[in-house]
Amino acid sequence: MQYILTGTVCIGEELREDQYVLIEGEKIKEVGPVSNMPTSFSGEVLSYPKTMTIVPGFIDVHIHGAGGADAMDATPDALNKIAQHLVKEGTTAFLATTMTQSKQAIEAALKNAGEFIHSTENRTGQAEIIGIHLEGPFIHPKRKGAQPEEFILLPSPSQFDEWQELAQNTIRIVTLAPDQENGIALVKHLAEHGVIASIGHSDANFQDVVAAVEAGASHVTHLFNGMRGLHHREPGTAGGALLLKELTVELIADGIHVHPKMIDLVFRLKDLDHAVLITDSMRAKWLPDGESELGGQKVFVSDGKATLEDGTLAGSILKLNQGVKHVMKFANLTLPEVVKLVTMNPAKELGLHHRKGSIEAGKDADLVVLNEKYDPILTICRGGIAFKGE
Repeated sequence: MQYILTGTVCIGEELREDQYVLIEGEKIKEVGPVSNMPTSFSGEVLSYPKTMTIVPGFIDVHIHGAGGADAMDATPDALNKIAQHLVKEGTTAFLATTMTQSKQAIEAALKNAGEFIHSTENRTGQAEIIGIHLEGPFIHPKRKGAQPEEFILLPSPSQFDEWQELAQNTIRIVTLAPDQENGIALVKHLAEHGVIASIGHSDANFQDVVAAVEAGASHVTHLFNGMRGLHHREPGTAGGALLLKELTVELIADGIHVHPKMIDLVFRLKDLDHAVLITDSMRAKWLPDGESELGGQKVFVSDGKATLEDGTLAGSILKLNQGVKHVMKFANLTLPEVVKLVTMNPAKELGLHHRKGSIEAGKDADLVVLNEKYDPILTICRGGIAFKGE
């Protein structure tokens, strides 16, 4: 199928009016001014006013579920359901994210996701699963958040290797506590094998974070949440995340997990190349308020907030385009600046910038059209229309 989209296009860090994007099959074939558009074209032309914006497809590197499904369900149907719901918020690629559970449950989820990624199930016309984010079980009990403590394990390079083999080499990020016994050894092991070591659910002090970075850690899981906080006498995990330039930080920009003013603070301290927006969303996203589930635990969802029975925050129901809107408002950033946090930055981190993250000839045709309110009205995943709104 061939399409041409015309209108205002987000190219790099600028918005260019009167542009066209030619899609052929799964790839972007041409990008340029409308004046250079092919005159003989047999496909469909989709034209949008200047007030709307064509942006690269969003990439979510930390998402557990949506639409009643969770990666821990360990079924192809669950992954398909997530992939089909995410396109409504502009997400065209994501890492299926696991959580701390029994070894059997983790292994079932890893096996399922690894097989899915390499199969025809991971098809065009829905969000692509580009790998796995292993969140836990190598975390600190004190900073467990909504991760069940009874299944926490000490960091283990050999256990990781077993799981990576089971997942057919698709684990791309591992969230761990480097301050736990063998934590630094696992960080080194991951870095040596091209897997992103992410500091999270950790009680690390500033020096622990420095040691982790020296060992190869490059990422921080949901900044401020599930970690030792910022304090004037001990900068903590959060302080290390903000101060060390080597670290790229994840942000849940729902205004609940992180106060709007703290998001503003983050972007005064971190450059725009070292932050990514995530949702950390659970199965309750895109469902009505009420009772849900996370890792075998009851979750209650109300007014945009998900909590366990004891009141602990339990993931989010954030939609990624909402996060984009929030960061524009909270940190006074432009649309191209924030789009970078959900496109090029995660693509570069994952080593996928040769095919994702920007609107360029030769790259995957992952595109989103945002209306004046920055809500998706069209999502294209690898050349296939996956969502069409009003």
